[in-house]
Amino acid sequence: MRYLHTMLRVRNLDVALKFYQDALGLKEVRRIENDKGRFTLVFLCSADDLEALKKQPQTRGAPLVELTYNWDEEKYGEDRFFGHLAYEVDDIYATCEKLMKAGVTINRPPRDGNMAFVRSPDLHSIELLQKGEPKAPQEPWSSMPNTGHW
Repeated sequence: MRYLHTMLRVRNLDVALKFYQDALGLKEVRRIENDKGRFTLVFLCSADDLEALKKQPQTRGAPLVELTYNWDEEKYGEDRFFGHLAYEVDDIYATCEKLMKAGVTINRPPRDGNMAFVRSPDLHSIELLQKGEPKAPQEPWSSMPNTGHW
C-alpha cells in the first residue's frame, strides 16, 4: 500500500490557494475541472517532494494535498472539511476482502474495479485506489450496495 493524498474541502479556492501556496509554499502540480460534477480538484506538493513526484505516474503522484472546491455553496460543518486519506493498493479486491474479514465495513465497494471507501473507527474516510489500470468488475463487488457514508 502506498500513501497518495489527503483531501480537504475548501469554501473559497482562491483564499485556500493563497494559504497553501503563498504561505505554506506548496506547489500546484495538477488541476481537474469537472463541469458535470461542478467541482475543481487542485493537487499540491511540497517543494521537497517535487523531484520524487516527477518520477511517478502523472495520474497518481504522492504525497499530495487535494483541495476540493465544490462550485455550489455547501454547508459542511466542522466535521466535513476533512475529506479522506487515499492509498493505492496492489489488488483492490484482495484488500477489500482482507478488510471485510477483519470486520471493516466496505462503505463504497469497488464496483468499478478501481475505487473503494472504508471508514476508520473514528469515522475518518479512507479511499483505496487500484494501482495501475482498474480491474475487471467482478462479484460480489459489482453488485454490492453502498453502506452508510464515506
